[in-house]
Amino acid sequence: MMQQALVTSTAPGAGLTDPVMDAQAIFRQVMNALAEPGSVQSLEPDLLAALQPPAPLTPATAAMLLALADFETPVWLDPALSTASVTAYLRFHAGCPLVAEPSKASFAVIADGATLDRLDGFALGSLEYPDRSTTVIVQVISLTHGRAWSLSGPGIDGIRTAHLSPLHHDLLASLQANHALFPCGIDLLLTDGTSVLGLPRSTDITEA
Repeated sequence: MMQQALVTSTAPGAGLTDPVMDAQAIFRQVMNALAEPGSVQSLEPDLLAALQPPAPLTPATAAMLLALADFETPVWLDPALSTASVTAYLRFHAGCPLVAEPSKASFAVIADGATLDRLDGFALGSLEYPDRSTTVIVQVISLTHGRAWSLSGPGIDGIRTAHLSPLHHDLLASLQANHALFPCGIDLLLTDGTSVLGLPRSTDITEA
């Protein structure tokens, strides 16, 4: 008798340990980051330590995608992230469709903040549906050191200064143009791998 071969499948790296509770905790921190622009919100270290995303996807970026993205939210990955291992990880744990055009994405992920110079390729929403825009997750090295920006607007008492690195030198002008489109425009979530900082479209940003 011919022995039947057994076929096994293995998850591509660990995801959230408790998908419901962990996703709720991550969602709260992301909402805090957007409600208080420029403030650094630390994600739960034990939660991040349990994740095993493939490089160059950081634990914090993976955590946000697993909490925010699902089968109804298309995700666009920049070329540095468009690897077989990253796409397999997101499809397995988030079940999100991956799209080739950033304008079709609910969420977009940039592997290196130094490469992001423009925002006009993403969905900006419309006056009727401003929520139909892209939220862009940007990986940086630091949320506390580097280029200084002055932030003002909703959620900020007076002026708040953010120090971010690395960022493309042309990004500031694009963010200012994005702010002028309010209530349309995109929202940014920057992460250093363990924490998140929000720059929503409602924030006025100038060079400090």
